Amino acid sequence: MNWKNTIVTASVTAAMLMGSLTTAALTGQVSAAAADQSKAEVIWGVNLRTSPTTSAKVIRMVSKGETVTVLEQSGSDWYKIKDSANRTGYISSSSKYTQPVNQDTTAENKGTGNGSSSSNSAISNANNGSAVKGSAAVEKVIAAGMKYMGTPYKYAADRNSTSVFDCSSFVRRAFIDGLGITLPADSRQQGEYVKKKGQVTTNWKNLKRGDLMYFMSYKGTSASAYKGINKSKATITHTGIYLGNGKILHTYSNAGGGVTISDIAGKHWEYRFLYGGSAL
Repeated sequence: MNWKNTIVTASVTAAMLMGSLTTAALTGQVSAAAADQSKAEVIWGVNLRTSPTTSAKVIRMVSKGETVTVLEQSGSDWYKIKDSANRTGYISSSSKYTQPVNQDTTAENKGTGNGSSSSNSAISNANNGSAVKGSAAVEKVIAAGMKYMGTPYKYAADRNSTSVFDCSSFVRRAFIDGLGITLPADSRQQGEYVKKKGQVTTNWKNLKRGDLMYFMSYKGTSASAYKGINKSKATITHTGIYLGNGKILHTYSNAGGGVTISDIAGKHWEYRFLYGGSAL
């Protein structure tokens, strides 16, 4: 039974209720997930919240690889779940974050990227074999950053905080958690640090997985908004980690989802790009 798509609909009238069943128990739409107490594997870090809304308090981040029990579907966008510590809350029902745990699922199927997550380009490019793999150190940094997916954005966030990030504090935390390396405190200082480490490029397509990217201020969504700007003299206002395959792991606003993955090509990220390179 597909726990995300199958809806069991049972309708009975009060006249039929001769036994212990009640109208409320059988009338309406009951999700198969709730009926089966289905298990789901988290394939992308997702916030566990107190109620089914993005404004609700975050109980904790449910990490990639955890298995949770899906109790019921709440509306079209949320699952009510119970985690391994028996805490109950709500997570997004997007296939970006979870996949069903089936006894018949083979290791080969899990590794192909052809399941529910394949429809989400951010996951398929960042998490499976299609992503360009870098050194072990690079992968540790990226893995450390990935565990904070969805963490809220806050301008000028405390450098020691892991409950909120701005762009540079997020990159800094990924290096601290992944490798024990403490980068400078802000994006401009980090940019200078990268320059001093070695060669940088002004063409983002030449970047390697794990390189840091630096951007100028937002001027608009079109390429024309950035024409005539001398980027060699522009001030760095944003940074992120290049994942390969035209993706960046970063944070820039709560409207953007906090820590998230964005496409670069044809977006303002491409037009704002100043330079990038390795911090290792």
